[in-house]
Amino acid sequence: MSNTNALSARDRIMVLADENSFVEIGAGVTRRSTDFNMQEKSVPADGVITGYGLIQNNPVFIYSQDVSALNGTIGEMHAKKIAHIYELAIKTGVPVIGLIDCAGIRLQESTDALAGFGQIYKMKVKASGIIPQISAVFGNCGGGVAVLAAMSDFTFMEKKNAKLFVNSPNTLEGNYTDKLDTASSDFQQEASTASFIVEGEEELIAKVRELISILPGNNNETAFSDECMDDLNRMTEDFASEVADPSLALEDIGDNNFFMEIKKGYAKEMVTGFICLDGITTGVVANRTAEFDVDGKEIAKYAPRLTTAGCDKAVSFIRKCDAFNIPILTLTNIEGFATTVKEEKTIAEAAAKLTAAFAEADVPKINLITDNAYGTAYICMNSKHIGADMVFALEGANIGTMDAQIAAKIMYGDDKNADISAKAAEFAAQSGTEAAAARGYVDAVIPSSQARKQLIYAFEMLFAKSGYPIGKKHGTI
Repeated sequence: MSNTNALSARDRIMVLADENSFVEIGAGVTRRSTDFNMQEKSVPADGVITGYGLIQNNPVFIYSQDVSALNGTIGEMHAKKIAHIYELAIKTGVPVIGLIDCAGIRLQESTDALAGFGQIYKMKVKASGIIPQISAVFGNCGGGVAVLAAMSDFTFMEKKNAKLFVNSPNTLEGNYTDKLDTASSDFQQEASTASFIVEGEEELIAKVRELISILPGNNNETAFSDECMDDLNRMTEDFASEVADPSLALEDIGDNNFFMEIKKGYAKEMVTGFICLDGITTGVVANRTAEFDVDGKEIAKYAPRLTTAGCDKAVSFIRKCDAFNIPILTLTNIEGFATTVKEEKTIAEAAAKLTAAFAEADVPKINLITDNAYGTAYICMNSKHIGADMVFALEGANIGTMDAQIAAKIMYGDDKNADISAKAAEFAAQSGTEAAAARGYVDAVIPSSQARKQLIYAFEMLFAKSGYPIGKKHGTI
């Protein structure tokens, strides 16, 4: 149940939408069922407020579940109202935002309620890739409602009161809530469903408004933020020292130091999120090898290796960016794949999906190699070999099959007279950025201080990119 200090379903809409912009539709709809004495129960608007409005002058459709009406449970007419605004949203090319506070399926309506869930699922699938879908969880979001939230492009959770679960913690074998609350935001931020964890309802709603302001309305629009007031030629003197933690590096190069990280607590070795470059929303996928606190102190280290979770996180984000025509930037700093028995079961397929996602995306794609780019893992990270439009490398970066010292030891392991250091230096000459540039694998080697302006110029050049791939329905990887 929602906290007593929580906003009402209508209050949430009023905070979310621009002042006086929300128009309710379907206010007179209510339940048809009379089973289990339902005719004696008042269910205003059948437990969900639906309508349309503006967010920073961007049109949106909104539904907000009313926990005070049968706990916000989803019944037949409740579902029809949500499906109806989806139908309108698809026709008009407008995002849908769901404000979720729901005890789940309305048991009194049995198979009619199940049919309602199916109707919503079908409309969400139909809308996927056409319009952005956002779910914001304020209270309970369990069972089939959790599936509904996971079908959205972005899912928010209120840190203290939101509960997201398919199975209640107490129903999991060997578990109970006091031992581990698998429905809590603390647990979910390390899982793959929640895109953002935000404390406070109004703070969460403000974050939704911020996201809407940088997303396109649909898959035929280009995403612009407000007019860029930042210097396009601004130097990024600290960029080289920040690349280990891309969350800092991306703040440095983005307009007005803006970076919105997505799934911050999940697969931390892979960073995903949005920046703006000259006012154009840009999706970023980056390898992380360290994490720094606000004082610049290192608080965590990560191996420069692709993991299954990191690949899955990146794939989901890349496909969203490609669906909505959002350019993609990668910051590559990778030396191989995760080396554990558990990872060996899944990493090949995960890396294959990452490679396919980058290769299939036909939006502008730029790769910036910030440190090491070794082996097959480097190829998977938006290399020119799989379709990056432009590839830059920072001065001092390395590109090759592996670390030069290790390669020399492998190649001359049986030669006791070999000068390993000399052979390593010889190998390193083939692994430098100059060697890669000479073969056309790198378009330019740039100083780190020029990262922002070089990326802006490149994306502006690619703005009108148009691809005409061989026709097919979809890949199967």
